Formats: sequence, C-alpha cells, structure tokens
Amino acid sequence: MLGEASTTEIARSKDVKGFEENKVAAKKGGTIAGDARQNLEKETGKKVVTNENYLETPEKVKKLEKQN
Repeated sequence: MLGEASTTEIARSKDVKGFEENKVAAKKGGTIAGDARQNLEKETGKKVVTNENYLETPEKVKKLEKQN
C-alpha cells in the first residue's frame, strides 16, 4: 500500500504523462516502500513478510471462489 500511495503522490506532484514517466514514478514509489520495509525490519529485528503471513491465494480470489 505504501508503494502504491508513494507512486500516486509522485506521479501527481510531477504531473507525469505517458508510460515512461509513470514507469519512473512507479520505480521511485517501489524504492520508497522497499526502503521503509527494510528500515522497519532492521529496527524491530523481525521480518515483515513471513511464511505465516504470506497468502498463497489472494483474499479477492477466495471471496470469488466462496461465492460460486
């Protein structure tokens, strides 16, 4: 979520247009989110993504399967 929010904010503030400029904004947003995750892991000594909290099947798919 942080990566998406960062990317959106960068794209809006720089008034990006077209694929290439959005690609650069997305890369910067992903870097911001990745750095934040690494800093959090370093500070807490715990991994953010683990086998216990990783979802094999996204919740959206589970809900769709449940409806059918």
